[in-house]
Amino acid sequence: MNSILIKHGRVVDPANKRDGVFDILIKGGKISRVAKKINEKAKVVIDAKDKIVSPGLVDMHAHLREPGREDEETIETGTRAALRGGFTSVFCMPNTDPALDSPDAIKDLAKTIGKTALSNVFIIGAITVGRRQEALCDFSAMREAGVRWFSDDGSSVEDPELMVNALKAAKKEKLLLIEHCEDKKISKTGVMNKGFVSTKTGLRGIPKESESIRVRRDIELAEKIDTRIHIAHVSCLKSVELIKNAKKKGIRITAETAPHYFSLTDEACQCYDTNTKVNPPLRTAEDVEAIKIALRENTIDAIATDHAPHTDAEKGVEFDFAPFGMIGFESALSIAIEELVDKKILSWPELIKKLSLSPSKILGIKKGTLTEGAGADITIIDPEKKWVYKKEERASKSSNSPYMGKTLKGYAQDVIVGGRLVMKERKLGVCS
Repeated sequence: MNSILIKHGRVVDPANKRDGVFDILIKGGKISRVAKKINEKAKVVIDAKDKIVSPGLVDMHAHLREPGREDEETIETGTRAALRGGFTSVFCMPNTDPALDSPDAIKDLAKTIGKTALSNVFIIGAITVGRRQEALCDFSAMREAGVRWFSDDGSSVEDPELMVNALKAAKKEKLLLIEHCEDKKISKTGVMNKGFVSTKTGLRGIPKESESIRVRRDIELAEKIDTRIHIAHVSCLKSVELIKNAKKKGIRITAETAPHYFSLTDEACQCYDTNTKVNPPLRTAEDVEAIKIALRENTIDAIATDHAPHTDAEKGVEFDFAPFGMIGFESALSIAIEELVDKKILSWPELIKKLSLSPSKILGIKKGTLTEGAGADITIIDPEKKWVYKKEERASKSSNSPYMGKTLKGYAQDVIVGGRLVMKERKLGVCS
């Protein structure tokens, strides 16, 4: 494997509390040395002057659609899009067809990943068989197949007794449950946030309580059983308050949000653009501000994309009938730079921690660090470069993004996965 030398970059490595201009030498797929000046020769030299050099970004919540909906995304196209966004590791959700609910399903997908993935891909298993909310999957058998994270994302575990059993099983097997918090009895057939805008547009509203009441229940159950729980895609003020209070009590809870929850409000739905239809829905300006404060105060630990691809045909219908979800791999970093770093919500080390180190710690993987001897997953970011997110230039198979066609700022320029330069100056392909 060729050696790579990264020169003159601003190395931002929260794991080692490093933020300054350093050189990084990569050999044998690992970080060999980090120093102020490295004169050793290397096969590939990258001049990272005026760039941010960070650990590879880790997306703990994405939908790669394979198996079953390869018309929306595949492992290959999804990881290609992930690399364009600077993500070297991706966790794929189990709401595939069929669901990832058995060791055989896990093993089959792992084979596809081994053949076609361009980044690291980790599989999240389903909590219930077929995600039907009737019976728990065999956590022990799936753990043997390599799965340590479970979610019925797209649906919450509705039955509290079933959720208790899931938490107990996860505790016994030392696994993590990732909970999509939504009380269907409250959200019903809603399609956007309930409030002034839903009334104005005539679209059916989803009350914030559909999320926060379920967050409260899951916090109480995790406390009762004394086990860990992770709350996915937090979107509203009340959920933030509940999570903050739970952390103060010492409950073992972590949480994530997604870029659209700190950059867009429900007013974006006024034009009936189905690409703004997500679940949980876009909330109010008050909620957006609460999410930003929660990120700054570490109430919310991580930023994930919730990359959810859909075809143009699926999204090209009336708002009521379109599926929930937007793609996020290629725009997430730019949105975070503009909304969080440029607006002084987070510093660069704080942002990189949310996008790399924290998800790695929550999920228990050896990523998110530039420690000498660690695997060389590295993202080199141009923080000032302006670019247009063009549909015809996207890497994802789908294009359902409200940011499509907009001018964004900052992007991943070069990406290294396992010591291999897989994206150079935004062009994908193994370059070393």
